[in-house]
Amino acid sequence: MNKIDDKDLQHLRRCVELAKEALSAGNQPFGSVLVSAEGKVLFEGRNEVVTTGDQTRHPEFEIARWAAAYMSPEDRAKAIVYTSGEHCAMCSAAHGWVGLGRIVYVSSTEQLSSWLAEIGVPTSAVKSLPIHKVVPKIEVNGPVPELAEQIHQMHIRFHKS
Repeated sequence: MNKIDDKDLQHLRRCVELAKEALSAGNQPFGSVLVSAEGKVLFEGRNEVVTTGDQTRHPEFEIARWAAAYMSPEDRAKAIVYTSGEHCAMCSAAHGWVGLGRIVYVSSTEQLSSWLAEIGVPTSAVKSLPIHKVVPKIEVNGPVPELAEQIHQMHIRFHKS
């Protein structure tokens, strides 16, 4: 069940903007935002896999690293991670190990897998799993259909270029 309100949509729109920035820089279109329980944006990131050559440079993983370094366990548990795409298995595990709170995403792993198959992208070396398969007890909300098509089109542009 999606429990997405106007505040959530505002942060998700920022994630879409960050995904556009990643795409413009030559990276896959992913963007993420970490927000405190009080609603303060603490960290923003975008995908940097292609330009750095480091396959772990996902924004969700960068958020987990930042949160572990700069937030108390209590504050991490109350924080919300917003992201343009559902976490991969690596990012889900990092999120769970660090003890971050709720995740809200625009497009799902299932959607992304379908989109990539439609345009003939070979399957990943790492199995695609929904967040709940990696971190079963976390609150997760998404996808968000009114924003997902923008992400879909960005993936087409990235893989067709």
